Parts: sequence; C-alpha cells; structure tokens
Amino acid sequence: MNTDTPGPPRIGNGPVHPTSRAVPRDAVARSDTDAARAGLQLVTCVSRTEVLQQRLLSSPCLQPGGLRLAAHWHCGSAAEAFNAAMAGAAGQARWLVWVHQDVVLPAGWETGFWRALQQGLQRWPQLLVAGVYGVAGAGAGAVRAGHVLHRGEPLREAAALPCRVDSLDELLLAVRVDSRLRMDPALGFDFYGTDLVLQAQARGGVAAVLEGYCEHWTDTPGRDVPRRVVERVAQSAEVFERKWRHRLPLATSCFQIGRAGDVRAFLSTVVAP
Repeated sequence: MNTDTPGPPRIGNGPVHPTSRAVPRDAVARSDTDAARAGLQLVTCVSRTEVLQQRLLSSPCLQPGGLRLAAHWHCGSAAEAFNAAMAGAAGQARWLVWVHQDVVLPAGWETGFWRALQQGLQRWPQLLVAGVYGVAGAGAGAVRAGHVLHRGEPLREAAALPCRVDSLDELLLAVRVDSRLRMDPALGFDFYGTDLVLQAQARGGVAAVLEGYCEHWTDTPGRDVPRRVVERVAQSAEVFERKWRHRLPLATSCFQIGRAGDVRAFLSTVVAP
C-alpha cells in the first residue's frame, strides 16, 4: 500500500475535503499487525521441549500479546494436532498455520506473512493452502520456490513469489480455516504438506509459496539417516504413493516420485550403516 501520496485521490474535478488525510505508514503497519494477530493461529507438534523453547518459542511474534499457538505433545501423527486445532479455529481465525517446533519466526513475520496472504488471495481467490517453500511440477521440469534459512544456509530460489506449486514443505504452511481441509492421519509425520496441496487442487483450489522468510533449524541429517527414521518415512511414502498414484509424477522438496517405490528406493541410499 502506498501511503506517501499527499492526500486521497480526487474524484472528477471536485475539491478534496479539507479534513481528509493520508493514512500514516505506522498506522497501516499497526493495522496489518492487528489483522494478522486476529486472523492467524499457529499449531505445532512437540517431540522435544528444549527445541520448542530454544527455537519456536523464541520468535518475537509468539511473545505475550502476539500470535496464538496451540502446542500438542505425544501425538501419533501430525494430523492429530492439526485437525484438533482446525476444529477449534472455526470462528476464531481465518488461517491455521502449521509450523515445526524447530522454526524461528523473525521480528515482523506475522505482518509480512499476513500481507503476503492478502496479495495471494487477490491473485488467486481460490487460494486454500500457502507455505514458504515448495515445488511446482515434477521431474526435469520441477521448479523450486521459496526463501528460507535452512540449517544456517540461505535458500533463495529464482522463482518469483507468489508462486503456484504442487507441493509444499511441512516446515510451515497455512490452511484456510473455511476450506474444510484436514491432514490425513495415515501419513504419520511425512508427506502431509503435499497431501494438503493435492486435496486443495482436487477441489479446484490453489496452493502457493508466499514470501514468509523464516529460519529452519532441523537436525535431521541428509545422509546416514537413522534406520528408524528411514522406515517411518518409507511407510508414510507407501501410503502417499498409493493415495495419489493417479497424480504421479510428483516432486517434493526431498523426493522425486515417478512411481510407487521411488521413495523407499532413494531412502535405501541414505540410510545409516
């Protein structure tokens, strides 16, 4: 919004009312921040309380007076926390934001992400799911989109934002509360971001990556992955590949999936000895 104009626009050749004033920039910022705090609600699953305290709870927007956060411990799936929060968010928020416990949201994040959501809705009124990192297309034509700090390394993809995508990383994603979308408990703790995107698309909705820079401090290794983690991901992948076999090929931020079994085959190359 441009607030540097000397006054409101003239209609025809008539005079501007002498009491009209441009809205001060700080008032616009306060209005957007207030709207974000009213319109956004966050939810996370907690497996390690010390990580939650060190990372997510250190975010300026989650200090007293900031955004609302529902933290769930001892969940059997991401869906257990998300779906409960979605049911509770009806009439309380416009967007439910799933965020990992190891994410840090920088100062002003809520205002910037709220503005990005409004811009996304102006472009795609059917926007149902939005995230900060994702992939459009698959195979050699796959395009990555997003701007995040990942394990201390900046990832700034070339795709202009906002960008329509077919997959979203689970580190942070927002779902419209009135969309009736739910996470699938059968997926456990993997592939639920892309599952939400595909659910939205099946209903004629849009998923997009927006500007919403944040820090992701995951300690999951890229290689020598513990066997228990590999098996968990592989089991979720089998469910996902069966459910969406009619949509293959697909690409996520971690995998290229051309046919059933591709995820397990890739995981066999990175499992710890």
